Amino acid sequence: MYLKARKILAVSAAILLPVLAGSVHACTRFVYHGADDQVITARSMDWKTDVGTNLWVFPRGMPRSGEAGPDSLTWTSKYGSVIASGYDIATTDGMNEAGLVANVLWLVESEYPERDNSKPGLSLAAWAQYVLDNFASVQEAVAVLQQEPFTLITDFVPGENRLATLHLSISDASGDSAIIEYIDGRQVIHHDKRYQVMTNSPAYDQQLALSSYWQEVGGTVMLPGTNRAADRFARAAFYVNAIPKTADAKKTIASVFSVINNVSVPYGISTPDQPNISSTRWKTVSDQKRKLYFFESALTPNVFWLDLNRLDFSADAGKVLKLDLGAEQQNIYSGMANDQLKEAKPFTFLGV
Repeated sequence: MYLKARKILAVSAAILLPVLAGSVHACTRFVYHGADDQVITARSMDWKTDVGTNLWVFPRGMPRSGEAGPDSLTWTSKYGSVIASGYDIATTDGMNEAGLVANVLWLVESEYPERDNSKPGLSLAAWAQYVLDNFASVQEAVAVLQQEPFTLITDFVPGENRLATLHLSISDASGDSAIIEYIDGRQVIHHDKRYQVMTNSPAYDQQLALSSYWQEVGGTVMLPGTNRAADRFARAAFYVNAIPKTADAKKTIASVFSVINNVSVPYGISTPDQPNISSTRWKTVSDQKRKLYFFESALTPNVFWLDLNRLDFSADAGKVLKLDLGAEQQNIYSGMANDQLKEAKPFTFLGV
């Protein structure tokens, strides 16, 4: 077993070291399949500076633009959603009323196609929202995305001189899952209920290869403990299927939070070889059966949640609502926070 572990570590290092030498992003996402048809998706948001996140409620019937200039994709939202914004110009995470969850994570290997004038454009900032607005299931979303009905357009990260490079994960209330990436200018979709875990680099096919190595070692023997994407993938992949599968929803939520905490990056950490490594700034846990959206900031003492069952998503009476999380998400909420939502003008997605 020791020799096998050494071999796996050597192979992992050979694949990952060239890719991760300059990486400072460390988000993690996983999907838990529990007893009594429970499906829960958790993710951490790791970033080196404040990502300017607030929570938003969007009703059905909202007219949308892909914000990609004159030939932008347009649609009207079919489903209401609760989302976590990035800089109030992008949807980074969220769940819609059908229980579909979308998360975007950093992927430095992303390379988007050249603008194709035969297709409408969609800003990367609205990619996750497009999915939440239009689909109830992963299968439905994948069937449309495979047709490539738009050209995805990236733009510079606010306050930085670099283009955003993201990949998208989606999961639904049945536990189905898909990862959508753009590699060498081409869309790649990995669709399978078994694809429960996603981190950052490398591209997802390589993440799956590394996962198979760690499955041979077994999590009770040893697990990698660093903040590298491959190590977090191995830990999350083991723990998400090792925690209890109980029908007790409270214990399930506690177990899922314990896993996302295990793969989070300590706040303010600095290491000699990665002085600007990203800290975990917040975490979400989406209960796709009970339609509860939990949020925890690294800088506040409480977990709170929004109950989608108690929100009016109707096109005629539903309103855009905002929960102001404050600078660095330091505003304190506790328990169900539906009554703290305030009507607000919807933000405009970052566009070109």
